[in-house]
Amino acid sequence: MQPWADSAESDRRTRLLVYNGGFLTQGRVRRILSLSGFDIALGLPREGDSVGVWGQSPTAHRGERVAANRAAPLVRIEDAFLRSLHPGRKKEPPLGLLVDRSGVHFDPAHPSDLETLLATHPLDDTALLDRARGAILRMRELNLTKYAAFDPDIPPPDPGYVLVVDQTRGDASVSASGGDMARFREMLAIAQEENPGSRVIIKAHPETSLGHRPGHFGPEAETERVTILRDRVNPWDLMEGAVAVYTLSSQLGFDAILAGHKPRVFGQPFYAGWGLTQDDRPPARRQRNLTRAQLFAAAMILYPKWYEPFRDRLCELEDVLDTLEAQTRAWREDRLGWTASGMRLWKRRHMQRCFGSWRKLRFTASRPPNPDRPHMVWASRARAAEGVTRIEDGFLRSRGLGAELVPPLSLVTDDLGIYYDPTRPSRLEDWIAARETLRPDQEARARRLVKRLVSEGLSKYNTGGPCPPLPEGHRILVPGQVEDDASIQLGAGSVRTNIDLLNAVRAANPEAILIYKPHPDVEAGLRDGQADANDVADVVLHDVDPAQVLAHVHEVWTMTSLLGFEALLRGLKVTTLGAPFYAGWGLTTDLGSVPARRGARPSILGLVHAALIDYPRYFDPITGAACPVEVAIEHLAQNEPAPTGIANRLLSKLQGVFATYAPLWR
Repeated sequence: MQPWADSAESDRRTRLLVYNGGFLTQGRVRRILSLSGFDIALGLPREGDSVGVWGQSPTAHRGERVAANRAAPLVRIEDAFLRSLHPGRKKEPPLGLLVDRSGVHFDPAHPSDLETLLATHPLDDTALLDRARGAILRMRELNLTKYAAFDPDIPPPDPGYVLVVDQTRGDASVSASGGDMARFREMLAIAQEENPGSRVIIKAHPETSLGHRPGHFGPEAETERVTILRDRVNPWDLMEGAVAVYTLSSQLGFDAILAGHKPRVFGQPFYAGWGLTQDDRPPARRQRNLTRAQLFAAAMILYPKWYEPFRDRLCELEDVLDTLEAQTRAWREDRLGWTASGMRLWKRRHMQRCFGSWRKLRFTASRPPNPDRPHMVWASRARAAEGVTRIEDGFLRSRGLGAELVPPLSLVTDDLGIYYDPTRPSRLEDWIAARETLRPDQEARARRLVKRLVSEGLSKYNTGGPCPPLPEGHRILVPGQVEDDASIQLGAGSVRTNIDLLNAVRAANPEAILIYKPHPDVEAGLRDGQADANDVADVVLHDVDPAQVLAHVHEVWTMTSLLGFEALLRGLKVTTLGAPFYAGWGLTTDLGSVPARRGARPSILGLVHAALIDYPRYFDPITGAACPVEVAIEHLAQNEPAPTGIANRLLSKLQGVFATYAPLWR
């Protein structure tokens, strides 16, 4: 059987005898193997069993000897090429494994399953190659490599250098390619000879930089022309500034190919010999020329076993990219820790859980005068503050109201402004402008997202019952709003109350069926905005899920309500009298004044990508970990409403009393 033709593998259970304690203690490794059809066991193999070893680790000889003596198949297991934020030394579990029945990808002595894939698989399927191209571009956009926790604040060297990649001494991939001190010195000498006058930068391995394992180059290698880079610089930026790349067998050579280089390779790693590298010792077996997309498709899509931790399942590469996108954003934003002000007491525990995974939040009455951390403020308490990050609920929030103290599944962080304030730019506006053009993979993801939201009938709060029968005619939904809400104070035009909105819609549409839906916070008696709508509206809907109503109306008129955005997702015409974040982009009829800076013309899918994928951060309610939007949607679709009792409702009415004192930022 070919290594890619294993669709029934997970249905065929195989005992995997192991002789390395890591297979027993590392739960994630054990789980991925179980989902791949292996049952970890101890003892000696019987007929039908296999023996598992970790690559060519120091303990692999135990399993190799047992497999040879018992004539049992040997399975070599390694981390996948996109592993995690940090190396396994930090006890962070992998997001994927390489499970190879033939060899190990870095050892050219015997063909591995990956080499067989690269040599014999047609690799000509258009859909597969499109996925590969999209994933390469996405990895570049997200700055993802095997370990994604580089320091984003460290600038790369000035461009124009030659990059020489160091590796750790004694590493199995170095030994398999015949690497030693002499070979690395030869590589450095050739790099200088072939690039006369160019600066040479030696990239130290992360394990060497952290002092865990020695590399092949020390201070003695540095000259006026040669320097060693020990900082955790973004590898993609490093590749972009290089004029040439030299490596023995490092995965950075593979990354260099993805970045557009043709690296000079002095060993025989899996990516050498396919026409994409300059090979010092080309592997004789590898006679096929491949494209970058074909190499990536085999190594990153067909070969690994990818794992999705939130739903505990094997998955595709795209799901891993979703997970890493959420995790890397959280680490890059939170790694220094935050100070926070303007947070009501009931929010603090949730904020700590969401933003304090790497360093705990410090809650303060105001921004510290000499901050050693970034500072976040709840958006309504920030006003015109400069140099702070504003926090607000996301657009897919919860099953239940924030005013009833139900914690959110999503929050937005904005270092420029906040989405509901059109008087100043916001980070969301930047994202919408950036998504004026979408790649095919981005468009497909946004389309899947819209389809799921509409089919599940999801909205911001997901409360209320089904929509009752409505009168025949041209139905216009008029969503009520909280009249003292910041979005009205900052984003509404001349129409600023619910009754004035109804009157304006009636004046413009005298024959239409006006359906008024009060805001759920107002219906619950928690916020201001009551309106006597019976004399103007044909129908007033109480305790009805607004997403259910959208399926039965023809258009929406609003001041700044998020329901206008949700209507756009369902293909409805939307008229705005204020300046909500989705107005001014050519997707709505705008009767209010919208910022002239909103000159981009994205599609609905571009707006969705910006507002629901790029802008918010989502949090798994079970683990508290950062998660992709798709995971949050699954929880909203399946979970029961959060419990809210009498005590909770009383606290929600009195929550202002318990707010941390913090003056409004001016």
